[in-house]
Amino acid sequence: MGRQETLNPDRNSSYFRYNSPFVQVILIGLVCFCCPGMFNALSGMGGGGQVDPTAANNANTALYTAFAIFGILGGGIYNILGPRLTLFAGCSTYILYAGSFLYYNHFRHQVFAVVAGGFLGVGAGLLWAGQGAIMTSYPPAGRKGTYISMFWSIFNMGGVIGGLIPFILNYNRSEASSVNDGTYIGFMVFMAIGTLLALAILHPSQVIREDGSVCTNIRYSDVRTESWAIVKLFLDWKMLLMFPAFWASNFFYSYQFNNVNGILFNLRTRGLNNVFYWGAQMMGSVMIGYIMDFSFKSRRMRGLVGISVVGVLGTAIWGGGLAKQLGYSREDKPEKLDYKDSGSDFAGPFVLYFSYGLLDAMFQSMVYWVIGALADDSAILSRYIGFYKGVQSAGAAVAWQIDTHKVSFMSQLAVNWGLCTISYPLLVILVVLAVKDEGKVEEGTDNEVALSEIIPDSTQNAKGGLSKST
Repeated sequence: MGRQETLNPDRNSSYFRYNSPFVQVILIGLVCFCCPGMFNALSGMGGGGQVDPTAANNANTALYTAFAIFGILGGGIYNILGPRLTLFAGCSTYILYAGSFLYYNHFRHQVFAVVAGGFLGVGAGLLWAGQGAIMTSYPPAGRKGTYISMFWSIFNMGGVIGGLIPFILNYNRSEASSVNDGTYIGFMVFMAIGTLLALAILHPSQVIREDGSVCTNIRYSDVRTESWAIVKLFLDWKMLLMFPAFWASNFFYSYQFNNVNGILFNLRTRGLNNVFYWGAQMMGSVMIGYIMDFSFKSRRMRGLVGISVVGVLGTAIWGGGLAKQLGYSREDKPEKLDYKDSGSDFAGPFVLYFSYGLLDAMFQSMVYWVIGALADDSAILSRYIGFYKGVQSAGAAVAWQIDTHKVSFMSQLAVNWGLCTISYPLLVILVVLAVKDEGKVEEGTDNEVALSEIIPDSTQNAKGGLSKST
């Protein structure tokens, strides 16, 4: 692609310009606040807010199976359609999903929920590929962790607000089994707002950094180029080293939502817990963002320190989960806790669930940072992120079916802990081999190397740029 175009920096110094990376990352954060943020709050209640998690488990299996496919394809679709159409199409499927549970509340037919889950999987693949390309390619190289944490905080505020919706609307229903209609309607309103807000996102070529550089000069791609580039990802050694981390990063949700929050707490307390679970995600993203942007001058060293911190903290949190899991099982479920219960009976499980949220944000922010450190170009990163979300979703689809088939809680915990633990040394190897310090690489070099690795010579021209057909 060559050196990026640079405009007059004096005209582009404001962070609050509509076409600044700062504003555009905030906008994509708000889109995700309204759509996947509310979806997370809905899922976090366990069983989609229903007493029987079967419908939600089957819907999530359909969702993540489709997500696995369209997550991988999403980067290519984003490069062809651009952000507005891709994000708008993706966001609209969230409304359908929440509406399917409103329908289920009355008719108890799970077919609609399962079909809606499949559609949402398609939409989520498009949304997250676009989101990942924006979040990892727009920021300056030395501030990617900061922008990732800013996005993650805004996005997870959706889970916080979304957790308040079922808590408030079901406050006087401490013995209730399923949430009321107003809860699902509230989610749908937020998701509709997010769908419209997606139309405000600019194309990468229109976004100008504070130093005057254009985030990327790439134009719309074509199906042939994108298809070949996606196929090449399956043989990319960098993606293969990240595969366990990708697989693990949503695998633990079914265990945490259904078998910790859903088993240990009553309905209204599950909603309150989610306020703090997603609030912990905001804290975790800020913590790891600071470490991976400011802890050391060397970008490589920051990556290694960040991975080490997440590894140590993750080991401690999963160890705490093991201690709690030893006290109950699928065959011997405890009496459900209410937030008004006093003493350690409530405090211990609450802190554990809070800590799971903290670890989730730190783990996923770490993964995003490593991906963002591999390249700077939006087209390349959209494919990397698409591959990430595809593998992540395949893992989630398996995890939801594992829970549906009544695999023991202890086995689920052990697999989750093991997957996370395997990820850390592989990420260390990747950072050592593939992440270069900013001062050692001229701007544009990362992009050219990455392009040469995933696009054959026949589709390149003019020093690493895409073919003129793009």
